[in-house]
Amino acid sequence: MSFLTVLPLAIVMVAGPQILSAIFLATSDEWRRNSAAYVFGASLSISATVTLAYLLGDGASRQGTSNDALTAVVVVLLLAAMVNTYRTREESGPPAWMGKLASANPRFSFRLGFLLLGLFPSDVFTAVAVGSYLAANDLPLTDAAGFVALTLFLLALPSLVLFAFGDRAEAFLPRARDWMDDNSWVVNEVVLLFFVALVLG
Repeated sequence: MSFLTVLPLAIVMVAGPQILSAIFLATSDEWRRNSAAYVFGASLSISATVTLAYLLGDGASRQGTSNDALTAVVVVLLLAAMVNTYRTREESGPPAWMGKLASANPRFSFRLGFLLLGLFPSDVFTAVAVGSYLAANDLPLTDAAGFVALTLFLLALPSLVLFAFGDRAEAFLPRARDWMDDNSWVVNEVVLLFFVALVLG
C-alpha cells in the first residue's frame, strides 16, 4: 500500500479517544513506561485484526469468491465506519475511564491500547478493511506493515514530542487534545471517504 493510502487510514485509526489517551498518558506520572505499554498493546491488537481479516479474505478468494465481492466488503466496512463516526460525533466530553489516565500504570496502559485499538468500532472496520483490501488485490500481508507502523508512530507522537521539547510540549499537548476532541469526527469522515474513492477507483 502506498504512503498516500496508508496515511489517511492511520489517521482514522488514531483520531478520537485513541490519540486523546496517548496525550493523557504522555502527561502522566510514568509517561515513558505508560506510553510504551499503550503503543505495544495497540500494536498487538491492530496486527491481529489486520492479519485475521487478510486470512479470511484470502481464504474466501481461494474458495472462489471474486475480487469484486471482496472489494464490495471493503467498501461496506468503510461506509459502516463513516456511519459510526457520524452517529457518535456529538458525544460530549471524554469517556469516564479517561479520568484514570493521570494516575495510570503500564499494565492499565497496555490493556487500554490493546482494547481501544482492537474493539473501537471505527478502528475494527478500518483494520479489517486494510486486511480485506490486501487480500482482494492479491497483495502480500507484509504490505500492511506501513499502515501498522504509521498508526503506532502517530500514537507514540505525543510522548515523542514531550521527550523532544519538554516544557513547551506540556503547554502544547492540551491544546492539541482539545482540538482533536472537537474535530476528530470530521477528519475521520474525510479520510474514510478518500479511501472509499480509492477502492472504487
